[in-house]
Amino acid sequence: MQLGEVIGTVVATVKYEGLEGVRFLIVQPLDRERRPVGRPVVAADGVHMAAPGDTVYFIGIREAALALPEPFVPVDHAICGIVDHVERP
Repeated sequence: MQLGEVIGTVVATVKYEGLEGVRFLIVQPLDRERRPVGRPVVAADGVHMAAPGDTVYFIGIREAALALPEPFVPVDHAICGIVDHVERP
């Protein structure tokens, strides 16, 4: 899992059969200090509530498809939760 910030949305008029109703968001990965790291990715919104400006945690690769209602759809990243607070030791 990785922290990220939602920085935008993607509009797709045609989607794979199992992805109808799933929103796609642009997520900027963050490091432990909550600074941007790497390039933004497109992630399926598995929580159906994330919005631009939200801090989220997301997963990638094969496990991303398991975070969605229809398993094994072709996605590389999926948002699994919205972060309320980050506390560092």
